[in-house]
Amino acid sequence: MNIAIQGIKGAYHHIVAENYFGNNIIINECLTFDEMPKKLLSKKSDYLVMAIENSIAGSILANYKLIDEFNLKIIGEQYLTIAHQLMALPNQKISEITEIRSHPMAINQCRDFLRKHPHIKVIEDQDTAVTAKNIRNKKLKGIAAIASVKAAELYDLEIIAKNIQSVSNNFTRFFILNQNIKNEKYNKASLKFITKHQKGSLAEVLQIFVKNDINLSKIQSLPIAEQPWKYAFFTDILFTEKKQLKNSILQLEKIVETIKILGKYKNNNTL
Repeated sequence: MNIAIQGIKGAYHHIVAENYFGNNIIINECLTFDEMPKKLLSKKSDYLVMAIENSIAGSILANYKLIDEFNLKIIGEQYLTIAHQLMALPNQKISEITEIRSHPMAINQCRDFLRKHPHIKVIEDQDTAVTAKNIRNKKLKGIAAIASVKAAELYDLEIIAKNIQSVSNNFTRFFILNQNIKNEKYNKASLKFITKHQKGSLAEVLQIFVKNDINLSKIQSLPIAEQPWKYAFFTDILFTEKKQLKNSILQLEKIVETIKILGKYKNNNTL
């Protein structure tokens, strides 16, 4: 199988792809999330692995928009413990490092560590693993990357500070995406709906979930670009029987402007 990821080999997306699909896969590297849907639509990739939220930094709102815009279907989810390592060319100390480079999300998750080293300049880069690879290929002394253990191993870098993330319980949730909902076994769904512009409309939606004994595990609002001050809601719901989802959709269709099933899949949150 050909799996498209954001980043290159050694990135956290690469780790998730192997955890979900196994090691016998071809990795299709994309430097931006925007590139990924095109890989699927052009049949160059069978599935996408896309980060959607982090327990420290929050949701990646732009990715919700990509999923909706390109009608991608969520067929699975994967949670990964994110342990950031500071790495550089061998035989260097932190006192010799003048610059740290990494993806903005990784930098944001390591703010406490970075504050302890104010002499080091922090530079945002395209990807955690790309930074590590560039240090190796260009033999950049005095430059360090924030990336995974896998990246250090792949690009022959030495870890000079371990687990530098600000919060030890740092998790990222990833979606597994394709163009079709094929799952027969599922107990979780992701929906997008737009409520009517009237008092109590969202409360009415939430009450339907309650009546059908459905657990609303997440709700995220996003502004609708074409309609200022109007919002779409993206939700994750959990249930024990498929009929709970079916009944909820039928009831929601009567009270919302639009509703769309983004995916049906197995709940994989064991945290």
